Amino acid sequence: MIKIVIVEDEKPIIETISEIIQNHCIDVELIGAAQNISSAKKLIQKTKPDLVLLDINLTDGTSFELLEQLEDIDFKIIFITAFEEYAIKAIKLSAIDYLVKPLDPVELVNAIEKAKEIVSRNNNELKLTALLSNISSIADKPKKIVLKTAESVYLIDVKDIIRCESDGAYTRFYTNDGKKILISKVLKDYEELLQDYGFMRIHKSHIINLNFIDRFEKADGGYLILKDQSSIPVSVRKKDRLFEHFENLSQ
Repeated sequence: MIKIVIVEDEKPIIETISEIIQNHCIDVELIGAAQNISSAKKLIQKTKPDLVLLDINLTDGTSFELLEQLEDIDFKIIFITAFEEYAIKAIKLSAIDYLVKPLDPVELVNAIEKAKEIVSRNNNELKLTALLSNISSIADKPKKIVLKTAESVYLIDVKDIIRCESDGAYTRFYTNDGKKILISKVLKDYEELLQDYGFMRIHKSHIINLNFIDRFEKADGGYLILKDQSSIPVSVRKKDRLFEHFENLSQ
């Protein structure tokens, strides 16, 4: 049995979520709802929920402000949001679950079922650390990404990623401090996520951090040498975009 709290500023949405939970979720207890930061803080501290369904925009601020006010965050979070690109980007980088309004009942039930799985508190804290860092630096663009393997959860500065390489259904990350982290997601999942932070997909199997380019070698059809001395092929279709980047740097 897990205890759930809803933090949402629209009463009709609270009622909808409550009805879905009561009718479609087992081993779940809905223990309360709040519509603003102050009441949500009191409710969470009093009831100690296992899961909080958390709207991003509240009547007196944002849920990120709420999280910063809580001393101990030992519950799982599912964010609920209208489509706000900056927030969703930060949440994705931080590997935290979210749902977009208007809520799909099936997606909500699936998200709650997933939340019932055992998740270590340390993993949760790492994700929240990343999220609050990403949100607070939004003008500068989010800087941290959570990478989960079967054995570990890594909190990585985006600027320290040298490149990402496809390995079948997996993606291998190479970092500036020598880490090689294999993630069970395809490369395409990270292409859109990283493209706003100085990364470019230059080949079907490679995404690179443009800040780590050392030189372009014209031999053998052309390839990049990165600062870690790795050699990365450049597909014919991607050369024009890469050379456009070089041209912009020279202006």
